[in-house]
Amino acid sequence: MDMALPGTLQRWLTGPRVASLPVPTEMPPPKLSFEFFPPKNEALEAALWAAIRRLEPLGPRFVSVTYGAGGTTRSRTHETVARLAKETSLTPAAHLTCVGATQDEVDEVARDYMAAGVRHIVALRGDPPAGASEYTPHPGGYAQAEDLVRGLRRIGDFDISVGAYPETHPAAASAAADLDFLKRKIDAGATRAITQYFFDTDVYLRFIDRCAAAGITVPIVPGILPVSNFGQVKKFSAMCGASVPAWMGKLFEGLEEDADSRRMVAAVVAAEQVRLLQANGVDEFHFYTLNRADLTYAIAHLLGARPQKAG
Repeated sequence: MDMALPGTLQRWLTGPRVASLPVPTEMPPPKLSFEFFPPKNEALEAALWAAIRRLEPLGPRFVSVTYGAGGTTRSRTHETVARLAKETSLTPAAHLTCVGATQDEVDEVARDYMAAGVRHIVALRGDPPAGASEYTPHPGGYAQAEDLVRGLRRIGDFDISVGAYPETHPAAASAAADLDFLKRKIDAGATRAITQYFFDTDVYLRFIDRCAAAGITVPIVPGILPVSNFGQVKKFSAMCGASVPAWMGKLFEGLEEDADSRRMVAAVVAAEQVRLLQANGVDEFHFYTLNRADLTYAIAHLLGARPQKAG
């Protein structure tokens, strides 16, 4: 009898076996944080607060609220952070940038946050204002994020997060120079770094290897972006230096007019990403929610996160 197997079955029987990923019961629930952006109108404000209330029971360590480019949403960011501190059980983290303000003005904002009970700041250099092609430090302002971190340390005992770029900041001279910038922010007093989003797990794992080799010992928390609008993310990624792998485009191909299927694909893609990171020992995740909660909630659930019981 000829034991040689044809085609498909031969491939199935002789190909590599992939062991299962750990199930959530085999490890403690992950540490989570969520990022929101301030609303532009009443309808978007209602959507934001619905997302906040949906994710609040998961008990994140903190939730952050972004600034627009050039500090354009500063007042709305402050209002949202203040409301989070007053009306929810969440720990709010305020984004603070170097753009468009003097050191004294930034320090005043930081002191206002301190007085309002906000102890967590996400300290960023910030994007140039609309229409500007390059970042230029504000006259009398903090020049870079490391300077802002030092300023915050002078004001009070803040918990300070800074940004990290696994694929290198688009304005950096080189990957080595970018890593040096990160090291300087940490040495200035930052307590953790949160990465730009990425889609290939190896990109992050190689990056934390480089961070460790550079003497960085604080947590480098992976930033996770659940994608439901592939076209939009591809355009944005081209501007911020995040690569979008070809395999991802293939998964969303032909779904431009099918929002329900896009959401299902988005959940699968992000779930595979975070479960693989979790299998590699990562137990902290920062989700860019885009003010939409359902995808983030489902993915956090797959990681083992469950609603916290009151009391």
